[in-house]
This record gives sequence, C-alpha cells and structure tokens, in this order.
Amino acid sequence: MTTRMLILGAGYSGQAIARQATDDWVGGTTRTTEGLARLKARGITNAMLFDGLTLSDELIAAMREATHLIQSIAPDAAGDHFLGLIGNDLKAHLPNLRWAAYLSTVGVYGDHEGGWVDEDTSCHPVSDRSIMRIAAETAWIDAGRSADVPVAIMRLSGIYGPGRNAFINLRDGKAKRLIKPGQVFNRIHVADIAAAALFLKERELSGTFNVTDDQPAPPQDVVSYAADLMGVAPPAEIDFSAAQLSQMARSFYSENKRVANGKLKAAGYSFRYSDYRAALSQLWNDNNWAG
Repeated sequence: MTTRMLILGAGYSGQAIARQATDDWVGGTTRTTEGLARLKARGITNAMLFDGLTLSDELIAAMREATHLIQSIAPDAAGDHFLGLIGNDLKAHLPNLRWAAYLSTVGVYGDHEGGWVDEDTSCHPVSDRSIMRIAAETAWIDAGRSADVPVAIMRLSGIYGPGRNAFINLRDGKAKRLIKPGQVFNRIHVADIAAAALFLKERELSGTFNVTDDQPAPPQDVVSYAADLMGVAPPAEIDFSAAQLSQMARSFYSENKRVANGKLKAAGYSFRYSDYRAALSQLWNDNNWAG
C-alpha cells in the first residue's frame, strides 16, 4: 500500500526521521528559503515552506495526499499553529490520513525531585514552554479522536547525536560541569527518535510514549565521559548556585526526574542506544560526532 509521509518542521529530529523513512513519498517543511535549500541539499527533495501563518498551495496539495503526518513544530501561546489553521479538522484537510504523531517533551511532567515518572504520572509542568506543550498534546489527541485517526504523542528527553553532543561543546570550549547534588537528566539519541517514530508509524499505534534512554544521569558525568573519549581534560567543576546561566538554562535545572521508557519497549521497540555511554562511544569510534 502506498504511503506518503509529511513532516511538519523538518529540523534536527525531522530530518533524521526522513533519512530513515522508506515511504513512497516523504515531504518536509521549513520556515525559510535558506532552510528550504538545506533540506533539498540533505535529500529531502519534497521540501516546502510553512511559516505557521498560512498554508501554501503546495502544502495543501501534500496534505490532501498524506497518509502519515509527523508534527515537530513547537507551539506558542496561541497554541499549535497547524491545527489552528485547519480548525482542528484533520479529516477535512487530510482525507487520506491514517496516523499522526506529535513530538512533545518529557518537560511536561515537571519536577518530581528525582523520582521516576512514566506515561501514567500526572503532569505538573513548570515552564511556560511545557505548559504550551501539554495544551498542544491535548489538541492533537482531540483532533485525532474527532477524525478517527490514531495519534501518538512522543515525549522526548534531551536530544543529541551527530553535530549536537558533548564532543562539540568540548571542542568549542562551551562544555560545563555544573554540580547540583542529586540532579539527573534523561537523554535520547536522534537515531532512536527516528526509529521510534517509524516503529509507531508502521504499526499505526496511538497513545503517549516516553522516548528516552535507560539511564538518567548527572549532566557532569556525560561531559566527563566525552572528555575521556577525546583524551582531553574535562572542564573544572562549577557549583550550580554560583554559575552564570541564562534563564532558560537555569529553568532546565528546576526540574529533576527519572523518566521510564517501559511502555515503548512493551510495544516491541528496542533502543539502538540504551545509554549515553554506548551512544557517545559509537559517535567517537565512527568519527561522525561532528555531523
């Protein structure tokens, strides 16, 4: 059966999904003409503009034919712009749609003081961006229910991979070892985001899934491990309370939790990179960390 996948917001994760996809047609959107040229240079020949404000004739035509849709564009205070433009009516604007996914964040869980959370845990988002994500998740679930289309909500942890990792930060002199006792974060390699998205798509599964590794860990440990692989000295430790950080960077440290991925595994997915050590070692050994 012919499949046509449309990726709204073909950024770092969206491009990884497109590279792994085997659909008969794969299209992706970007906001700028510069982004359009980059997508086409990276093999997404069915690239088109979408600024979040209007639907072009080209995009409308792609929507009419799409069988699978992945939404990777962050919402703002006005909500999910794509759903707003189509009046939350997937059936009217994507008549052939069989499945959709919305890429969200584990930030929606908020702070759990280092405790474990899973998909059944109540969400208590702290930041405005996570509050907006929860609203967008709900809108996508409602739109899918109204159109009788399965929708998968993929809650992603900290994304890394080629071109975006601790090696880059060490090379560029931007790596920090901030010490905040008890603080941990989960992470996810971009290859697992792509593979998990396509796993859910092929089975047209609905529901909420945490897409995250097995090993929540202190962020300074990741920097130290990458420095050891590079054969360089790690940066000096900095007490978090004395660190000079942006408001956004500091907000990440206001949430502390360990995110479980058992639901995705129970569905049959096997992670390619179960922890940061395996992933960083592979990136370094394959010499593709720079992207």
